[in-house]
Amino acid sequence: RFRRAVGTTPMAYLADHRLGLGAKLLSESNRSISQIAAQVGYDTDSAFSKAFRKNFGISPAEFRKMP
Repeated sequence: RFRRAVGTTPMAYLADHRLGLGAKLLSESNRSISQIAAQVGYDTDSAFSKAFRKNFGISPAEFRKMP
Protein backbone atom coordinates (compact mmCIF):
# COMPACT_ATOMS: atom_id res chain seq x y z
CA ARG A 1 0.00 0.00 0.00
CA PHE A 2 2.80 2.40 0.87
CA ARG A 3 4.47 1.95 -2.50
CA ARG A 4 1.23 2.60 -4.35
CA ALA A 5 0.54 5.73 -2.32
CA VAL A 6 4.05 7.21 -2.28
CA GLY A 7 5.69 5.64 -5.32
CA THR A 8 8.59 4.00 -3.52
CA THR A 9 9.25 1.43 -0.83
CA PRO A 10 9.21 2.45 2.83
CA MET A 11 12.95 1.80 3.20
CA ALA A 12 13.83 3.83 0.10
CA TYR A 13 11.61 6.66 1.31
CA LEU A 14 13.30 6.62 4.71
CA ALA A 15 16.79 6.53 3.17
CA ASP A 16 15.96 9.48 0.90
CA HIS A 17 14.60 11.42 3.84
CA ARG A 18 17.65 10.72 6.02
CA LEU A 19 20.09 11.60 3.23
CA GLY A 20 18.19 14.78 2.42
CA LEU A 21 18.38 15.81 6.06
CA GLY A 22 22.08 14.94 6.04
CA ALA A 23 22.64 17.14 2.98
CA LYS A 24 20.82 20.01 4.69
CA LEU A 25 22.97 19.64 7.79
CA LEU A 26 26.14 19.52 5.69
CA SER A 27 25.13 22.80 4.06
CA GLU A 28 23.89 24.61 7.14
CA SER A 29 26.11 23.44 9.98
CA ASN A 30 29.73 22.94 10.91
CA ARG A 31 29.10 19.55 12.51
CA SER A 32 31.45 16.77 11.53
CA ILE A 33 30.36 14.16 9.02
CA SER A 34 30.43 11.59 11.85
CA GLN A 35 28.09 13.72 13.96
CA ILE A 36 25.72 14.25 11.04
CA ALA A 37 25.78 10.54 10.19
CA ALA A 38 24.78 9.67 13.75
CA GLN A 39 22.14 12.40 13.86
CA VAL A 40 20.39 11.10 10.74
CA GLY A 41 20.52 7.49 11.89
CA TYR A 42 23.64 5.90 10.44
CA ASP A 43 25.83 3.75 12.69
CA THR A 44 29.07 4.86 11.04
CA ASP A 45 30.26 7.75 8.96
CA SER A 46 31.42 5.30 6.30
CA ALA A 47 27.91 3.85 5.95
CA PHE A 48 26.53 7.38 5.64
CA SER A 49 29.21 8.35 3.12
CA LYS A 50 28.57 5.26 0.99
CA ALA A 51 24.81 5.86 0.92
CA PHE A 52 25.31 9.59 0.31
CA ARG A 53 27.62 8.97 -2.65
CA LYS A 54 25.20 6.43 -4.10
CA ASN A 55 22.32 8.90 -3.82
CA PHE A 56 24.03 12.18 -4.79
CA GLY A 57 27.00 11.01 -6.83
CA ILE A 58 29.55 12.78 -4.62
CA SER A 59 30.89 12.34 -1.12
CA PRO A 60 29.57 14.32 1.84
CA ALA A 61 32.89 16.19 2.03
CA GLU A 62 32.65 17.17 -1.65
CA PHE A 63 29.03 18.20 -1.16
CA ARG A 64 29.98 20.43 1.77
CA LYS A 65 32.58 22.25 -0.37
CA MET A 66 30.04 23.14 -3.04
CA PRO A 67 28.86 26.77 -3.11
